[in-house]
Amino acid sequence: MQLRFATNISIEQYIQQEAWKYAELERCPLHPEGGCKLARHGTYSRKFPDGANIARWYCSDGKTTFGLLPDCLSSHLPGTLIEVETVINQIESAQSQEAAAENIRPDIGLPGILRWMRHRLFLIRASLILLIDILPLLSNNSQVNLSSLRSALGVEFVLPHLRELAASHLDILPPPLGFGPRPQKKYRGKSCFQQQTGPDPP
Repeated sequence: MQLRFATNISIEQYIQQEAWKYAELERCPLHPEGGCKLARHGTYSRKFPDGANIARWYCSDGKTTFGLLPDCLSSHLPGTLIEVETVINQIESAQSQEAAAENIRPDIGLPGILRWMRHRLFLIRASLILLIDILPLLSNNSQVNLSSLRSALGVEFVLPHLRELAASHLDILPPPLGFGPRPQKKYRGKSCFQQQTGPDPP
């Protein structure tokens, strides 16, 4: 199970400072009243970026492991939230998704990069739709995109800020922002998830 490690440092600082050594889990999420055998359980390494470790704990009573994910890292996707946001920004500002693909991942064939991009775009839009309903601060924002939220919140990068604002709802938000389940693919047909930056590929 993933939990939030509240930090305001970059991934470079996280790795340089070995910040996972200072992560603390005060109580077991399964037994908040205490009494269980919660113990630190070492770390595990992220495949990317190299050198980033995640502190974890293990509750033997609940037979569950907990990993504390820092705010700079994506959940269930490689890399950082800022990297995901940068990709979404390029998609939203491009004339089409095909045009964005040429600059984002020229090492992958077009069908592959479009699937890669649309997967991230779908997950982020699903999170934003939930957050607009959940957070009163965002309720007046009718546009489901990062650029409008960036202007509304006055921040350079929206996703790390949204993880902080939605800290108590991360268990229901999909990755890479939250730690909840991925939205079902059947929702792709709804208009709120329709592609907005160009035609589908042939």
